[in-house]
Amino acid sequence: MTETEQALTDQVIARLDGAQDARYRRVMTSLISHLHDFVRDVELTEEEWFSAIQFLTRTGQTCSDLRQEFILLSDTLGVSMLVDAINHRYPAGATETTVFGPFHRPGAPAMKVWSDIAVGTKGQLLFMSGQVLDASTGLPVAGAMLDIWQADGEDGLYDVQRPGVPMLGRGVFRSGDVGHYGLRAIKPTHYPIPSDGPVGEMLRKMGRHPYRPAHIHAMVSAPGYKTLITHVFMDGDPYLGSDAVFGVKDSLIVKPKSHAPGLAPDGTHSAQEFLTIDFDFRLAPASNDTP
Repeated sequence: MTETEQALTDQVIARLDGAQDARYRRVMTSLISHLHDFVRDVELTEEEWFSAIQFLTRTGQTCSDLRQEFILLSDTLGVSMLVDAINHRYPAGATETTVFGPFHRPGAPAMKVWSDIAVGTKGQLLFMSGQVLDASTGLPVAGAMLDIWQADGEDGLYDVQRPGVPMLGRGVFRSGDVGHYGLRAIKPTHYPIPSDGPVGEMLRKMGRHPYRPAHIHAMVSAPGYKTLITHVFMDGDPYLGSDAVFGVKDSLIVKPKSHAPGLAPDGTHSAQEFLTIDFDFRLAPASNDTP
């Protein structure tokens, strides 16, 4: 590294002296330092830098009301999960968090216990149940809100990916007096993240696939507790070890149990074979000193 190269980095950082926000100044100082070090480390060519600018331009141009290519970029580079890990250093025993994802929709319908979030959606019938518990005491948390959403069980598409389709595969539930919850869904399938844009091009150049393993999303909240955003993954999925967005954690993997036609967990008779999964959500108290 020449003195001129280092002097340029120092000059750029010095221009931040007038920044009033101390946190902003710290973040930008680190960003500039690391970015300049990266350019020096790989000895970036002018053609490569222009190609990077074009890539970021296409990434922005691909974004729309239904698609956020920059979130995909953050997810596939592992940045989203790193930010998640830093900001959710919960105590031992609390359910682990994972990425929020781009397909959540506010305003999902409130549903009673054992309601079906996937009416009319193709896929194998699945009953999901368990308790919402205090991670510190193990006691049940009554009245917790569980916002649940999933893709279909055939194509792996969410309702927002199908133009004109009403809200589907979503529901908001409340835990009962002993923290119990229960719902009907379908067994999810693995699916590719959108790969027809700049992020897909990047993955192909990296020699990577775009698939996410089968999962059900959950956002669980209750007064006095930190809001939990997580997935429940299906054991046996071929992409558990290579999730395109690095979101899998062993504690979030469950093995569905298969049942012959007969009495279902909701007390009704099922004329078809069905699956059950049992998963407890353990919430971290808001008073904990973790972020």
